[in-house]
Amino acid sequence: MLNLQLGIRHAVGKQGPITLDLKSSAFDPKEKVWTRFPPEGSKYTPPHSSCDFKWKDYCPQVFRTLRKLFKVDAADYMLSLCGDQALRELSSPGKSGSFFYLTSNDQYMIKTMKKAEVKIFLKMLRAYYNHVRAFENTLVTKFFGLHCVKLAGANQKKVRFVIMGNLFCSDHFIHRRFDLKGSSLGRTTDKPQTEIDEYTILKDLDLNFIFRLQKHWYQEFQSRQVDKDCDFLEQENIMDYSLLVGVHFRDKRVIMTEGSFDSDSSRGSSPHLSPHLSRGDTDPNRLCKIKLGSNMPTRAELTIRKSELEAQLIGEPTGEFYDVILYFGIIDILQDYDISKKLEHAYKSFQYDPTSISAVDPKQYSRRFKDFVYKAFQEDKADT
Repeated sequence: MLNLQLGIRHAVGKQGPITLDLKSSAFDPKEKVWTRFPPEGSKYTPPHSSCDFKWKDYCPQVFRTLRKLFKVDAADYMLSLCGDQALRELSSPGKSGSFFYLTSNDQYMIKTMKKAEVKIFLKMLRAYYNHVRAFENTLVTKFFGLHCVKLAGANQKKVRFVIMGNLFCSDHFIHRRFDLKGSSLGRTTDKPQTEIDEYTILKDLDLNFIFRLQKHWYQEFQSRQVDKDCDFLEQENIMDYSLLVGVHFRDKRVIMTEGSFDSDSSRGSSPHLSPHLSRGDTDPNRLCKIKLGSNMPTRAELTIRKSELEAQLIGEPTGEFYDVILYFGIIDILQDYDISKKLEHAYKSFQYDPTSISAVDPKQYSRRFKDFVYKAFQEDKADT
């Protein structure tokens, strides 16, 4: 962690001129800068209490410009990542084997990466840059830096990591989290209902809501953003991504027990009441902070699946509504449809319905993902 923080402080401190029109050479995978950090310090690096290590910055000019595009203040960025109590490790590594660290202000997340993921990212970096530059409201993960720490000596161990935005950095408590892909095979939590809490990552078959967006936001969501983001990922041969959704229930009396709701105390506003005007949302300063995928007042309609249709992705609407605030974005965008995924698809296709498995080609994946997302997120017809 100390090596990581020393490197980031060094990299961010080397601010140079920023231009949005980057040269092709800036995106070259060979465009990386190695810096040695001896414990005793050097002409360019401070003395430190860690071991001798080398620090690598990948495409530093590109990420410096991305941080500007994402309106990241360099001083705040450095303070968030390199403060005295800046980083905390999340309790367990993800399914991929990556480790995750969070800054103390919850603003940034650091994820360790495999060499193959770094290669995919560098290969698509120019397209990613052009996409986020063209679409300010993109839902794809915001990346701020790509680095590597290499220990000196016989070990020579390399740790690669990426710095990205934390989707759930919010003043609102996230009560439910959903990771949605649009597939059904294995897409349910392995926790019993009694153990599901606000930190459980629920999946497609656990989703028991339809999120009803105001007309303006639904149009922005569907035609202007999800379509564009999925087109970009499909063109880059990317699949296996997810829509990560965080739900904050605005009525504190909502009681969640065994996956059900106390409907007497938690019923949301009238179907004819605009979510923007729901309780506590009349402050104009609050409304200014609302953007696609962040701090979005919405109505969630409870759904129920028919027991005989266990693999039914979207349940039947019940007419029971809850006032919620949503946070969402597209994550895990660094898996391409390589030979291992093609073999996984071929193997599972013999055992299961090929349309139900996650590993499908990018075109099919994008189509299925959008079909599902546009059923889970719909226009609020009552919002007129």
